[in-house]
Order: sequence, then structure tokens, then C-alpha cells
Amino acid sequence: MPDDIPASRRITPDRVKRASERFAADRAAVLAQHAVSATDIRTAARVPGAAALATTTFDVQLEQGAVTNQERSGRCWMFASLNTMRYRVMKKLGLKTFELSQAYPLFWDKYERANLFMENVIATAGKKLTSRKVSFLLADPMGDGGQWDMFRALVKKYGVVPKEAMPETFSSSHTAHMDAYLTRYLRACARDLREAVADGAKRPRLDTMKERMLTDVYRMLAICLGEPPQRFDVRLRNEKNELVASGSYTPQGFFSEFVDMNLDDYVSLINAPTSDKPYLRSYTVEFLGNVVEAGGVRYVNLPVESLKRAAAAQLKDGLPVWFGCDVDQYFLHDDGVLDQAACDVDGLFGLPLAHGMDKAARLDFGESLMTHAMVFQGVNFDGKGRTTRWRVENSWGDDRGKKGYDIMSDAWFSDYVYQVVVDKKYLTDEERAAYEAKPVVLAPWDPMGSLAR
Repeated sequence: MPDDIPASRRITPDRVKRASERFAADRAAVLAQHAVSATDIRTAARVPGAAALATTTFDVQLEQGAVTNQERSGRCWMFASLNTMRYRVMKKLGLKTFELSQAYPLFWDKYERANLFMENVIATAGKKLTSRKVSFLLADPMGDGGQWDMFRALVKKYGVVPKEAMPETFSSSHTAHMDAYLTRYLRACARDLREAVADGAKRPRLDTMKERMLTDVYRMLAICLGEPPQRFDVRLRNEKNELVASGSYTPQGFFSEFVDMNLDDYVSLINAPTSDKPYLRSYTVEFLGNVVEAGGVRYVNLPVESLKRAAAAQLKDGLPVWFGCDVDQYFLHDDGVLDQAACDVDGLFGLPLAHGMDKAARLDFGESLMTHAMVFQGVNFDGKGRTTRWRVENSWGDDRGKKGYDIMSDAWFSDYVYQVVVDKKYLTDEERAAYEAKPVVLAPWDPMGSLAR
């Protein structure tokens, strides 16, 4: 290192000595060191009293069937969406438990996503490989993550099926290797399509190339997941062992009769309090989607209290709520508690970690974004009708948390919930008008384009 760099810019022996002396003189820091040396940081920071406040009885509490498990896959957005839909089937038919196939939409999502990827590769073929947009496209063309609007597009096109009609395979519940080989193949497709465009290929030739490539993708998916059923038989019995549904159905027909949900009524509300995204504006994200003809995603940005109001209203009317959040922030996994007050990392380190940045700063500086989707199944209120705690259905099995459920504080909702999906009837006229207005197009790498996994 050049000698002319001032000491103030370097780590010097004196600087290390001062830091060490301050640490040794800080009794709380030394005690924290003793604790953390023997256990996980969050275990050491756990606040037993606060964790114990996570009640399992709620003012509004919807009852669901057996807790689902996405295993080693990034399909939380599918599981959460299907969990809101299976609730309707169970309620309608009086079933104790029921599951819709999670492998079925996985197949169609991968197939549709491959097509969208190829279309985007062709559209950007004139850009350099080093351009940020092309680099973004090639970074993760076949990941598992998604959002509600992407699931809605799949169901509108392909319907849903009971789990028995397309059960899990090893690759559906352990997607890493399948995704890796699909990604490898799609990057080779991108190379071939870009080279064809550079050689002057017109659209008919590119379409012929795409047809062959998509046939190959279908082959890979069918090997890993099995082929999706076009028709299947249904026999369902209720809690009294009465046969309540029987017959042969298409996936679209089963959705129409048993889920009976107008998908176009359900809209995404986001809370992004950053200066570049004014409230009461609609937004979309370039390249984000799966079904080409569905037109991507759309959401309206609202204050977080509006998200709480709409979610609570839908729960009061007896329907669960899909939501997306940054799940690993101050999450006590074994307790099933999402609450900053139950995990005093600030006290452990003596630093403002939980409260050092507000929600906007965390988004702007890459500290937080949506990572996981779950379902609200209950809510508590205080004496003035304000929300205080939320009951959360997760998709990580029933051997963790509170038999697979988690409890979220209202403060955690404010800080780390980014998206809820509700019937648009719960929006004000002003909010609906904002949602329906022409959306602002966000860059592909905007934090609001993050995918729940």
C-alpha cells in the first residue's frame, strides 16, 4: 500500500487496539460474545416474554385443512395461491382437508416462462451481451419464484386439478437440479436465437427455432414432473363420509365448479414508501411474468395502513388473504413468531439494526424486499378496532412454528409486508381508479419486481 495514503483511511494497529480496548471495557458486549459463541444469534437475542405473547386465538380465525409443505422448492407463491383456493373448495363441499396439485401449475409455469424468456431474448437481440437488461434476462431464466398475477395467468389459461390428479414427484419438491438443467438449455437457446438474429433471420425462422426449443423444454418437464392431465376423475367425500363431488372434469371445469372464483376481481396492493414510487399510482415491471398474452403484472402502491384495512376486511368476510413479505427478518422459526420485539438483536449487539433504517431506506439500499408468500388466516384487534396481530398459514410443513402456522405482530407487518392480494371491492373508489390507470413501468431489477420463493 502506498505510504502517502493517510492513516485515517487505513486499518492501522492503533485503530485495532482502540477498538479492542473499547470492546473489552464493554461488559454487555463481552456477555453477548459469551452467549453467541455457544448458540445462534437469534436464539441469543430471543425475548421469551415477547415470544410468549404470540397468541394462537384470534378475533377472526379461518380454519384450513392440513398444512402444506413446499419441500425444497421455491413455490411458496403457488402454495399460497392454491391455499386460498382450496379453502373455497373445502368450505363449499364441507371437506376436513383437501389439496390442489402444486406440480400442475409448476409444469405450466416452467413451460410458459421458457416461451416468455425466448421472446424477451429475441426482443433484446440487438443489445450487447454486456447490457444490463440482457445480463438480467440471462441471470435466472428458470427460477421457481413468482407473484400472484403470474399465478392468476396460469389458472385462467390452464385451470387447477386435485393433488391426486397430478401428484408430487421428486423434481417438483426438489427443483434445484431440474431448474439448473433447464437454465443451461435456455441459455444455449438464447445464444442460438441471438446468433440467428445477428445473421439476419426473420420472424418465421425464429418461430421455427422456438417451436423446436419449446418441444425440448416440454420433454424435459414431462420427464421431471409427468404430463399434466387434460381430464381426470373426481371422487370427494365430506366429514360425514358423504359423496359430495364425483365425475370427470377438465382442469378449467374443475376450477369453475369448485373454486368458483373470479380471478379478475383480485388485485395486488403493494407498500413501497420510496420517493420514486408515489402512492395511488399503478406499476408494472418490465420482463416480469410468465404467460406472454397475460401482459405481466400490475399493482397499486398504497400506504401500509390501506393494505391492513383491506386484508382485515376480507378476513372478516370469511376469505383468506395472499401476501408477500421479507420472511427472514426477525423471524423466530421454532416459535413461529414474526416480531421485532421478540428478537432483540439491537440489544445483543448494542447497535440500531432493526431500527437503523426505515422501510424506504431498506428498499433503496438493498436491505429488504419480498422473498416469500404466505396466507393470512386470522387477525386480532384492539379496543379501537385497530389490527394488532395476524395469523399466518405457511407452506413449510406442520413440524415447525405453531403446527405450521406463524404469528405476526402488526409492527412486523408495517416493516416487512410488501404485497397483499384482495378483492378490489375492498378498495376505495380512489384506490380502484389508481389501480386501473396506465401503470408506470419499473426496471426489471426494481425491488418491487422481486419474486416470492
